[in-house]
Amino acid sequence: MTEPLDDTLLLQRRGAIAELVLNRPHKRNAFTQAMWAALPGLLAGIAKDCRVLVVRGAGDAFASGADISEFEEVYATPERGEAYSRQIAAALDALAAFPHPTLAMVRGACVGGGCGLALACDLRFADESARFAITPAKMGLIYPFNDTKRLVDTVGAPMARDMLYSARTLDAAEALACGLANRVTAPASLERLVNEYVDQLLDMSPHSAEFTKQMIARVLAGQDTDDDSTKALFAGAFTHADFNEGYRAFLDKRKPDFTQANPAPGTGTTNQ
Repeated sequence: MTEPLDDTLLLQRRGAIAELVLNRPHKRNAFTQAMWAALPGLLAGIAKDCRVLVVRGAGDAFASGADISEFEEVYATPERGEAYSRQIAAALDALAAFPHPTLAMVRGACVGGGCGLALACDLRFADESARFAITPAKMGLIYPFNDTKRLVDTVGAPMARDMLYSARTLDAAEALACGLANRVTAPASLERLVNEYVDQLLDMSPHSAEFTKQMIARVLAGQDTDDDSTKALFAGAFTHADFNEGYRAFLDKRKPDFTQANPAPGTGTTNQ
């Protein structure tokens, strides 16, 4: 099922999988102000009834960043520029905070704000055409703090310095070597690779994925010792229905069926 949100963003659904398609192929999927503004609400609207989110671009590019043709208008005054920057930050932060696993499927250009969008996803699977770059240095700008942190968390400080100081482009092989890409494959195999991986995630416990994501976020935010809240997250899993199903499946020597505790979207109570 495909739900048109407007002519630049498409939301496609396959059961518990949501796919967000950036739909401006003639502009290499450059993000407009309206797209940045729409993203947090879109994500909030699907958070309760999907288990995995895939983000991809239409055509032969992931996203070439913010639409520069809008810059004269959005940066017409300092106040408007600050408001625009807040919209972008809110969109990327909302994607980073999405409660379920997120995966960027990257072909071609993944540049500037497009690379920021990919970094806000948990995982990045790319084909050999992918090219990654973060380019504020070319325009005398500075990468925002939250985006810089996500870059450093992903590739480490030395590579982040290299990318930000030089604004150079990384090919898919170098992106894989530094951790910017998690998987790289031939162009013809990318969609199959993503679909197989996402289907594998659906076989796992959604409760485990959601709370593991919270644990990792705490580590990345600087927490370095267990506390009462993380102990509670760990202990709570043993009383959750997913553990009961997983444990019974182990004893029965069968594959667990976590849909028993987590009904598929469209069954039971709706979340609209």
